[in-house]
Amino acid sequence: MQASELNIPLERDLFTRTLIRELAGTLQQVVGLDDASGYISVVGAAVGEQIDRDYRRAFAVDRLTREQVGDVLVDLKRRIQGDFFILEETEDRIVLGNRACPFGALVRDRPSLCMMTSNVFGHIAAQNLGYAAVDLEHTIAAGHPECRVTVYLRASDDVPHTARGYHER
Repeated sequence: MQASELNIPLERDLFTRTLIRELAGTLQQVVGLDDASGYISVVGAAVGEQIDRDYRRAFAVDRLTREQVGDVLVDLKRRIQGDFFILEETEDRIVLGNRACPFGALVRDRPSLCMMTSNVFGHIAAQNLGYAAVDLEHTIAAGHPECRVTVYLRASDDVPHTARGYHER
């Protein structure tokens, strides 16, 4: 029997998700959760900028509308095998639920990876609507069965102190 004939659960997607999980875990252990989240935030901002640019180009617009922002947040997660959906959408906020993390079970105990969601969502909303604050209320990474994420679109006293703010560049 040759190695190529063995039933080994190894392919590019699983390898990449495992690599990212281990990088996040190492960062969390070495520098702590807050600093690890900070490093991942930098990556998330860059990814958010690229995704925002791609959607604007595809829509052929300079700025997305609030309705398009909500649609884009759900669609981008669907494309990477998340299961986000809008629970509530008003002028002031978009509340999303999620039944499946793009990292799958590998996100467990890696809450710093949630900064990817926060920064991508925050960057897209802020660049198109001027401001965003993202509150990761519940996450699969923290052991909840589903995620609940609120993207606040206006600064106000209703924005909890746990929300991470984003501004237009």
